[in-house]
Amino acid sequence: MGRIVLVTGAGSGIGLASARAFVANGDTVVCGDLTLAAAEAAVAKIGAAAAVAMDVTDEAQVVAGVADVVARMGRIDVLHANAGVSNMKRAVDLTVADWDFNFNVNAKGVFLTNREVVKHFLARGQGGVIVNTASLAAKVGAPLLAHYSASKFAVIGWTQALAREHAKDGIRVNAVCPGFVKTPMQDREVLWEAELRGITPEKVIQDYIDQTPLGRLETPEDVADVVVFLTTDAARFMTGQGINVTGGVYMT
Repeated sequence: MGRIVLVTGAGSGIGLASARAFVANGDTVVCGDLTLAAAEAAVAKIGAAAAVAMDVTDEAQVVAGVADVVARMGRIDVLHANAGVSNMKRAVDLTVADWDFNFNVNAKGVFLTNREVVKHFLARGQGGVIVNTASLAAKVGAPLLAHYSASKFAVIGWTQALAREHAKDGIRVNAVCPGFVKTPMQDREVLWEAELRGITPEKVIQDYIDQTPLGRLETPEDVADVVVFLTTDAARFMTGQGINVTGGVYMT
């Protein structure tokens, strides 16, 4: 059966690509998403093993969802905590609702899913691996995305602290920091940014490409392959890292 892998936000974008890459790696994959219909659609697309509804902002649903996966599959070996959201405004125009929307999914969702899966890892006593999805905006503050950047900086801080705390338990925790990835989320952001900057969507996309030394938009698969790598024994001595997968936009 291979490893049991839970991917949140698996319905589209990086999450769907990650789930597909884990399936190709021979793993047994459970697709989690906000609704069961979205998770089941992902399962049908990629041949994953099971679906689970998981609103990562809802503590009770995360607790129940992780318990359901363990009950059905017997265990969890790997978590890719990927569920994320964004919206775009100038910092002075942000509302508390904007701030809470981003932090509830991007930061609180990572906290809740990581916490419950780590509890399972500790109960099993056999270690485990977590990869969290952060962002280029977790390394460099992103104009028009100040609240999103702050939430993703929180993901990096959490990842480092959790990795230090549980290294002794054989639990590795890393994060990936994607750049300008062609996803449904980016499609929305391009339209928002074009309006806010008074330029065309085509100009926004060209700006993204011009900032990328490798000369193209990133694909979800570019990220997914690194996610899978970080969960394998090839990355056995890596923990607490925020791995840039940006095509060279950010180098350090």
